[in-house]
Amino acid sequence: MFKLQKGYNEYVTKTFRLPKEFVEQLEALAFENNLSLNQLVMQCLKYAIDNMEEDK
Repeated sequence: MFKLQKGYNEYVTKTFRLPKEFVEQLEALAFENNLSLNQLVMQCLKYAIDNMEEDK
C-alpha cells in the first residue's frame, strides 16, 4: 500500500507540465496530508518506479 512520508536530503530542480485537473487533485491530497506538493509528487513517482512491471 502507498503510504505518505516526509523527508529527502538532496534535490535537483526540474520543470514538468501537468494537466490542471491533475495538479488540483495532487494539491488537495498534499494539503489533506500536511505535505508540500513537491513531497507528494516525489513519493508518487518513487512508488510508480518501485512498482513498475518489467517487460519480459
